Amino acid sequence: MLGASAKALRLAVRWLTRQEAVVLLVAFGIAFALFVFAKTAGEMLEGDMREFDEGLLRLLRRADDPQRPVGPPWLVGVAKDATALGGTTVLVIVLVVVVGYLALERRYAEIALLAGASAGGGLLSEALKLWFARARPDVVPHLVSVGSASFPSGHSMLAVVTYLTLGALLARFASRRRTRTYCIGVSLVLALLVGVTRVYLGVHYPTDVLAGWSAGLAWALLCWLVARSLQHRGRVKAPG
Repeated sequence: MLGASAKALRLAVRWLTRQEAVVLLVAFGIAFALFVFAKTAGEMLEGDMREFDEGLLRLLRRADDPQRPVGPPWLVGVAKDATALGGTTVLVIVLVVVVGYLALERRYAEIALLAGASAGGGLLSEALKLWFARARPDVVPHLVSVGSASFPSGHSMLAVVTYLTLGALLARFASRRRTRTYCIGVSLVLALLVGVTRVYLGVHYPTDVLAGWSAGLAWALLCWLVARSLQHRGRVKAPG
């Protein structure tokens, strides 16, 4: 038994030492994201973060009128437009446009990876919502309509999965490092913006959004590793 465990450990160490630094960094990112999700879920189930969650939601509303968020009146409209970037309709439109482009370029393997990452992320989000079944916040009025469970935030999770996957895909076609950095940076900013607006509009607790971000990041990075593995096997075209 001990001999088998030692052999497995040696094989794992040997595999790790053969990987490029970026692969090890991504593997660490997956582990860290899963840790953050598990820690957030545990704190949520125990009720330790409830005071923080509700306190932040109240802090974002005016004391004399909880219906009105802090900030200028136009900020509510901006938040509603921004939060729609993580909605099913907008994400499907974006994916259809990108899939159309990839089809014209005959990159069918990339289409399969993109579809798998998006569909898998959506199914995972729904499964987690059903599992935890957390009720939506009721300490402040909702400024947009919602119908599903609260934990984790589906908008936040799917925004990370979709935009980060697309950002990584676009970065594969870029020859300059600063262009690749720009693609990834924009995708992260969009995902962060969606999550922040969910809290601002009162439809999610902050811990819902944090869990959505971490779960989405873990899934997106895992899909990236799969794409990289397929690329090395010649099933996916290498970056141009």
